[in-house]
Amino acid sequence: MKQIDLLIVGGGPAGLAAAVSAYEQGIRDILILDRGDCLGGILQQCIHNGFGLHKFKEELTGPEYSYKYEQKIEELGICYRLHTMVVDITKERVVTAINEQDGVFQIKARAVILAMGCRERSRGALNIAGTRPAGIYTAGTAQRYVNIKGYLPGKKVVILGSGDIGLIMARRMTLEGAKVQAVCELLPYSGGLTRNIVQCLNDFDIPLKLSHTITEIHGKDRVTGVTVCAVDEHRNPIPETAEYIQCDTVLLSVGLIPENELSKSASVDLDPVTNGAVVNEYRETNIPGIFACGNVLHVHDLVDFVSEEAELAGIGAARFIQYGETDGSASEISVKAEGGVRYVVPQKLSSKNAPIKLFFRVANVYKNAIIEVKDGDIVLLSRKKQKVAPGEMENLVLSPELLQKIHSQVTVTLTEQA
Repeated sequence: MKQIDLLIVGGGPAGLAAAVSAYEQGIRDILILDRGDCLGGILQQCIHNGFGLHKFKEELTGPEYSYKYEQKIEELGICYRLHTMVVDITKERVVTAINEQDGVFQIKARAVILAMGCRERSRGALNIAGTRPAGIYTAGTAQRYVNIKGYLPGKKVVILGSGDIGLIMARRMTLEGAKVQAVCELLPYSGGLTRNIVQCLNDFDIPLKLSHTITEIHGKDRVTGVTVCAVDEHRNPIPETAEYIQCDTVLLSVGLIPENELSKSASVDLDPVTNGAVVNEYRETNIPGIFACGNVLHVHDLVDFVSEEAELAGIGAARFIQYGETDGSASEISVKAEGGVRYVVPQKLSSKNAPIKLFFRVANVYKNAIIEVKDGDIVLLSRKKQKVAPGEMENLVLSPELLQKIHSQVTVTLTEQA
């Protein structure tokens, strides 16, 4: 069995940034495994701009953002294998993978970084009535058909869900000559970034139907239309509001699920809210030497934050390889979400010697929000925000001075002022 220092599962933006970060910390024996035919992951099909504003201070497309890291990987001589599927990881960090060239093989790694990304929630998870006609796609699949394969999935489109991929595909389909009849959103607010609502819907006069859902898909061989209903406060359809919309294509943008089957095989503890691993500030899981970052940890809205998080995982993995631990100077402190805060990452803190950034999402749209970080009843940090929404990830930085004051458990909470 071959042995290496660091194995990274996934060659998307998280895996690439983690590899570069670990290299910069002095680790040279690095291998990236990816099942795709090129590095970059999902970024290769994201040909719209808006990437890199935080990380590189310039506006890039997805492939341009990815290329910056791909160049770095080549310059540093970091090894990678494409068309390689990882099928199992043990808690002893033994990785089993398969490809055409090597067949089934195993690698024992001193540290593993999980960067497998996420998948789209499919129609099967929604229980929409109807048969199984052609013309039903997840938004990401449609994006790949249009941007990579050069196919137009349909001419008259209804999109269910207002996540960022759905909003971007509403604009993309319009630019390719299709007519987007409506974007329907079950919740009373959009799940996407405000800039995407403005640039992808408002600028093209595409209607956004909030508190609406598709209750039936019509058609036998091909989609012919959908029935759309308003929903009540319990998200149940209101039958008398039923409206038939003619279309030949339905795109589903109804959420992303972190790809954590391999994490489960390695006995990694998962957060029931994020569906990703429970980690500390270096993105180390409960299994020593196994780290997680990017969308496999929690779904991000900006790839810039994915890179930032992956760099922390790279630093953590390098420290583990070099010293056998990340930082043993403090006992572990748990981080909890309360009130209007849905989740917080990291969920554990193990160090008090450097600033720690907490990433979190809120549970609803709030105006005049007060966000507090508490240690028991003691308020350590308080911030006011005019508006917060679930579609945009928030963050707070805890300074070493604040961290030294923590004794029991950190709680991040939100209240709304009248």
